[in-house]
Amino acid sequence: MPQRLGLIAGNGRFPFLVLDAARAMGHEVVVIGIKEEASKDIEDAAARSPRADVHWVSIGQLGTFLKILEDNKITQAVMAGQVKHVKIFGGFIPDMTAMSLMARLKGFNTDALIGAVADLMRERGIELVNSARFLEPLLAGEGQLSHRAPNEAERKDLEFGYQMADTIAGLDIGQTIAVKHQAVVAVEAMEGTDETIARAGHLAGDGVSIIKVAKPNQDMRFDVPIVGLATIQAMRLAGARVLSIDAGRTLIFEREDFLKSANEANIAVVGRSARRGEGGRK
Repeated sequence: MPQRLGLIAGNGRFPFLVLDAARAMGHEVVVIGIKEEASKDIEDAAARSPRADVHWVSIGQLGTFLKILEDNKITQAVMAGQVKHVKIFGGFIPDMTAMSLMARLKGFNTDALIGAVADLMRERGIELVNSARFLEPLLAGEGQLSHRAPNEAERKDLEFGYQMADTIAGLDIGQTIAVKHQAVVAVEAMEGTDETIARAGHLAGDGVSIIKVAKPNQDMRFDVPIVGLATIQAMRLAGARVLSIDAGRTLIFEREDFLKSANEANIAVVGRSARRGEGGRK
């Protein structure tokens, strides 16, 4: 049912896509932009009909953020767009609400931080909803997505890497690894996927396979795996030859350009099924 929806906007194209999709579904949207992350262009996008109000908050201003939601009588909100984890260590100034929340945390990993914020929102009567529900057509399908399929050696690298990638993701370390000759070349931590790919190319040269996974118990309300044209561009620069993503749990932005660029570079792209196999063409 159409309703008043809070959109918590981080960086990238994700919040723009959710804004357009939510308005197309009839929702009245109120945007809360993270000053250190969200693009100012969100104001121009929000000004289009039907108009969405935009409010700006800084990282750490949790009390202000909650007050905006409550003042606008919002009972459902969605997080869209990345807030770089390294910003947590970048000297932001928490308000009293954030300080109280942080004092209760046992760690500062993504699940702990955003999970605690989601719990606090729920206590205030605000439900954080699945961020991919507005963009289901962008979710990756199963099987071979590109013109080229992985060769036998590349398939062995993928099968070798899946267990490690799932384990690392389950520990909330990162969701991307690079493999070559059945050896792990690089593991993502806070630096992000594109930087991990670049490091893998520097360390191992051409022929690296990139595996990006959802967490075993992925909370689709936040930290949803995303790939796009920039991912393929990073792979082309690094000489990476294969990309595996999890079907149904990974969003593909700029899909047409993403696949065109992959095909031009003869990069194999596959969607791993929920059954943890590669599957067939789709």
